[in-house]
Amino acid sequence: MDEAVAGCVATLRAAVDRDWTAVKAGSLDWSCRQTAVHLASDLVAYAGQLAGRAQESYVPFDITLNGEGEEGMPAADNTGVLEVIETFGVLLATTVRTTSREARAFHPFPFRSADRQGFAAMGIAEVLLHTHDMATGLGLAYEPSADLAESVLTCIFPHVRPGPAPWPTLLWATGRGELPGRAPVTGWRWCNNLVIPAERLTLQGVRPAAARDLRLGGDGGFDWIDGGPFQGTRDAAGMVAKSYESGVHRPEFGLFVLVRREDGRALGGLGFHSAPDEDGRVEIGYDLAEAARGQGYATEALAALAEWALARDEVNLLVACAEEDNLPSQGVLDRTGFVRADTAEEETAHTEHGMARSLRLYLRR
Repeated sequence: MDEAVAGCVATLRAAVDRDWTAVKAGSLDWSCRQTAVHLASDLVAYAGQLAGRAQESYVPFDITLNGEGEEGMPAADNTGVLEVIETFGVLLATTVRTTSREARAFHPFPFRSADRQGFAAMGIAEVLLHTHDMATGLGLAYEPSADLAESVLTCIFPHVRPGPAPWPTLLWATGRGELPGRAPVTGWRWCNNLVIPAERLTLQGVRPAAARDLRLGGDGGFDWIDGGPFQGTRDAAGMVAKSYESGVHRPEFGLFVLVRREDGRALGGLGFHSAPDEDGRVEIGYDLAEAARGQGYATEALAALAEWALARDEVNLLVACAEEDNLPSQGVLDRTGFVRADTAEEETAHTEHGMARSLRLYLRR
């Protein structure tokens, strides 16, 4: 956030002597002045939303910087607007830094909440994109760092296939540019990660950047208990990273990390092998760090995820596999409403879906 705001102010400061009300901000219908005020409003609104932890709706923040104040204060000039953007950028950055990892606040797109990383990414996106809009209108050169653009894409655009470079991809994804071989974007939303509540846990959707880190041996930004993450979680993270890089990732049908409510520690991974197929069939896998086993966590998490999935119109059948001698895993499936498939169904899974012969198939409809 600090870097994004500094780049915005440094770019626009070169044109503070211009009439921003008379210049359109790129392809927007707003003037550069309106866009700058909108940007400032976004930053303070995100800071306030995250600080207040509002869960059901937006906290109504709005600024104008246009009229006379109650004590006759004049409207802010262009330099003053940039100072407001700087100030509100600091407010958002400070709020993000001082907010706990587990805190979430309302945001509608698409799962009605966001965490501190999501609010930071949304704020950075607002700064980068609206600085681009204003710079375009004012005839100024502007291009943020590739790392900044990529951080936005991997956090709140997990459904967008990476392009040849992050900044042109972000512009294309928000209807501001073209990419070879891709149709123009005429409508878009960003996508915060899904969190599914359970009794003692939250199931936290893993973003592509975190998946990449887990795949490479990192912690993915989670505070793991001893022995975590288990190898199955790292393998699942690799599947998420691969699907993201190939442009077929559906964030709500990816990997979730099981986080214990009482202390914020990560215990294991649970998720889908892919999005549902044309028949509404989707496979689930799970694992726990050894120190978390035998306490009912896998049962609780699988029950919550299965209930969430089967409530969706596109899901008709949940599939899970367990090794023949893995009785604890089979017990989890039994307790969460899965039933052992019959011989014909298992044979179909072996021949048509590539299931190993050593595995046993469980189904829940």
